Amino acid sequence: MIERIQSKAARLRRIEHRLYNAPAGLRVVELSAYCGVNRRTIYRDLMTLHDMGVPVWELEGRYGIDRESYLSTVRLNLNEAIALFFASRLLAHHSDEHNPHVISALGKLAASLPDATISSHIARAADAIRTRPVRAAYIRVIEAVTRAWADRRRLEISYRASNGEVTQRTICPYFLEVARREPGAYVIAYDDLRGALRTFKIERIVSAELTESTYTIPDNFDPYEQLSAAWSVMQEAEVEVRLRFSRAVTSRVKENVWHQSQQLYDLPDGECELVMRVSGTREVSTWVLGWGSDVEVLAPQSLRDEVRDHARRILARYADVAVEAAAGGVVD
Repeated sequence: MIERIQSKAARLRRIEHRLYNAPAGLRVVELSAYCGVNRRTIYRDLMTLHDMGVPVWELEGRYGIDRESYLSTVRLNLNEAIALFFASRLLAHHSDEHNPHVISALGKLAASLPDATISSHIARAADAIRTRPVRAAYIRVIEAVTRAWADRRRLEISYRASNGEVTQRTICPYFLEVARREPGAYVIAYDDLRGALRTFKIERIVSAELTESTYTIPDNFDPYEQLSAAWSVMQEAEVEVRLRFSRAVTSRVKENVWHQSQQLYDLPDGECELVMRVSGTREVSTWVLGWGSDVEVLAPQSLRDEVRDHARRILARYADVAVEAAAGGVVD
């Protein structure tokens, strides 16, 4: 009897998972073949799911799950809950927008955890995001992008580039990604205008409208492979970056894995050399500059020149301070 109950529970989970991932719904005969049971059993299972609160819909012989009202159930042990607490802290730091869906998700997560200490801190993370200014246009855009990706529907957008130019695009979202070192969310999508994959910052999408036209993500598209060399989200030609760090910061450099390709070498004078292969240098340059005089760019030459030019501009900006110091004046 116990085995039969467990078997039914496992089948219900399979049906629920299958229906959720079939936006257009499935016929009973398809579910019957998928689970290896007769159609009458599937009809009973669908009724059981409905009675359990799963929002099952039926239209012209097809069954599906309403994603808007669907609530998932997750059971976590203490260490798993702590892992999600870390994730919620990162989310709070990363979210510079008032996103009601993030707030709601964190609130539900906090309410579902039995440990009062962990749940209260996750609730505080939701409160921190709630205090940020509301941008209704951004919320409409993120909802449209999310729905387009989930349902494989083309999306018509107005996109404002970093130079302020606004263009009209029709895109097919392939993957959503967050910037790894600064607030910002991105959609990697096939862009009809360019006839190629492009990366769009969601905060720069002025408006987004779902279309009824659908698309298919190619089987050979692997977002993790696509982004493996990226410093954050940019996908450019790979380049080897070699950095020499001073003895003062070597221990800090060794504390982290900065990039999946990194190699660290100890130098005789207590310094260290970090070698990485990354997608271009546009994103990594800001990180390099953050180390100030404790880093020297050894390669590529283009990055070395960029950092040198920044140093010259910084010196020029503070030229009056340098002159005052040289003259024996007081510098705050």
